[in-house]
Order: sequence, then C-alpha cells, then structure tokens
Amino acid sequence: MTLLITIIVLAIIFDFINGFHDAANSIATIVSTRVLTPFQAVLWAASFNFIAFFIAKYVIGEFGIADTVSKVVLEQYITLPIILSGLIAAIAWNLLTWWLGIPSSSSHTLIGGFAGAAICAAGFSSIHTSVILKIVSFIVLAPLIGMIMSSIITIGVLWAFRKTKAKKAESIFKKLQLVSSGLFSLGHGLNDSQKVMGIIATAMIAVGQIDSVQSMPTWVPLTCFGAIGLGTMMGGWRIVKTMGTKITKVTPLEGVCAETAGAFTLFITEILKIPVSTTHTITGAIMGVGAVKRLSAVRWNVTINLLWAWILTIPVSGVLAALIYVVVRFLGL
Repeated sequence: MTLLITIIVLAIIFDFINGFHDAANSIATIVSTRVLTPFQAVLWAASFNFIAFFIAKYVIGEFGIADTVSKVVLEQYITLPIILSGLIAAIAWNLLTWWLGIPSSSSHTLIGGFAGAAICAAGFSSIHTSVILKIVSFIVLAPLIGMIMSSIITIGVLWAFRKTKAKKAESIFKKLQLVSSGLFSLGHGLNDSQKVMGIIATAMIAVGQIDSVQSMPTWVPLTCFGAIGLGTMMGGWRIVKTMGTKITKVTPLEGVCAETAGAFTLFITEILKIPVSTTHTITGAIMGVGAVKRLSAVRWNVTINLLWAWILTIPVSGVLAALIYVVVRFLGL
C-alpha cells in the first residue's frame, strides 16, 4: 500500500510538472503577441485545463487516452516497481528539458519510461507493440497535421481578411486569440491529464483495487486535471521564449491560426484515443503559419534541434527507467 501511495503522489507531481513544462504550448503565442500578460495568460490557460475534466466526463463520457496509456505494457507484466521506475525517469527527464528550455514531450517521456522499465523487467514481450507504434507514429504525424492544418487555416484567413485594414484586423485577432488559446488549453487538458490518469489507474489495477480504467474513482481524474491546471499557473518561461520567439515571429493573426490548428489536432487525437504531444502539435502549427509567410521565416535550425529532442525522448526515458528499475529492485522495493 505504501508503494501505491508513493506512485500516486509521484504521478500527481509529474502531472503538476507537466503543467508548467507545457504551459508554454498554450500561452507562448498569446504572450509573445502581448494580448495578455504572462500572469493573465497562465490563469486563462489553467482554467481551460480544468474545464476539460467536465468535457471528458460529462460530454465525451469516457477517458479513452487514459485507457490507451494503461495498455502500453501487457497487464500480466505490470508491477508497482515498473510503474515507479517509469515515473521517476519521466520526472527527471521533464525537469532536465525544462531547465534547458527544450519543449520535449511529457507524453512520450512517461510512455518511454513505463515501457523501458517493463522491458528491463520482463523483456520486449512485456510491451504492447501495436499501441506503442501507434503512439510513436504521432511523433511525426502530430506536428505534420498541425503544420498542414495551420497552413490551410492561415491561407483561408488571409484571403477572407484581404480587404480589411491592418489595424482593424490586428484588433480582431487579438480578441480571437483569447478563444483560440482557450481551445488549445482545453485540448491540452483533455490529452495530457489522461496520461497520468492511465498510470494511476494501471497501478490500482495491479494491486486489485479496480478492474479497468473506466472504473477508477472520480477523485483520480479530478485530481489529475486539477494538478495540471495548477502546474500551468506556474508557467514555463524558458520554453515560452523558445516557442513564442525562436521558431518564428508570431502576429495575433498567426497566433489564432496556430492555436486553432493545434486545438483541432488535439480534438481529433482525443476521438482516436491516441496520446500525443501538445508540444509537437503546437510547434508544427507555429511552423505552418511561419512557412505560409515565407519558408525563410521559420528558423529551421531551431526546429531540427527540437526534432532531435523529440526523437530521443522515448529511448532516453526508456534507458533511464531501466537503470532506475535495477536500482529499485536492488533496494528490494
């Protein structure tokens, strides 16, 4: 029971860290375009992170992404030490990338850690390969969908407002950014909170407290959505700088297009029950709006560095979790 409580506490801490690590995804453009102050922006984003709980529970009626995460490792191989090792590795990698200002994926960190510890304990036969391959494929697909969608939206918006005076258009899009950033924060809450829910539910299944993700007590999702909202309020200012200024210079119009494209990409993956990276999604969307302006507007050298971080996240987290699992077993936990 002590180990289960430890895992739940660490999972909630990870969720909180995920919030401030990924806060930049929701607020980078709205801060860089000066629509809201940083403090106003994190309050706005955190509110929608928490509202996502009510959308998932009472509108969608299920936690599909949490269910997918719980199936990364085959049930017969899941143990509390495996989950503990994966969580510790995920927290360590998240804190390191936050400190370095690298917008890596909290989702893939968690999944890589979970899978890596399981492989160390029971070999590759312990993981659900088809589930992991589906998640890994969206390392490429999520930013690509975000980029394509934002490019199309940007072209359509530019055409629709081609006769509008620049000053009036800027005023309109500054107001619309409140809506688009709210939608993206909603998608962020829906997607990222459920990943931690899946881990907590898996631990509870392992000790026989519940028999499925859908039967977990209400306090689990409520706590997870609340933790990510609180984390978002803390902000991730190092990553805000990367997302809001280093990839491409973003105007209010482009901010609306990027956030709207990112939000709809997250809503699509929610329907498909695929845990994706909100970081990858919004980065691709920002690249898309920049590329419409001109290809040289996107700082491709920055995006290449980000791509390496994305590719390395799952294997690095997996190796780190495997090493931690060895230590955990040596300590007899």
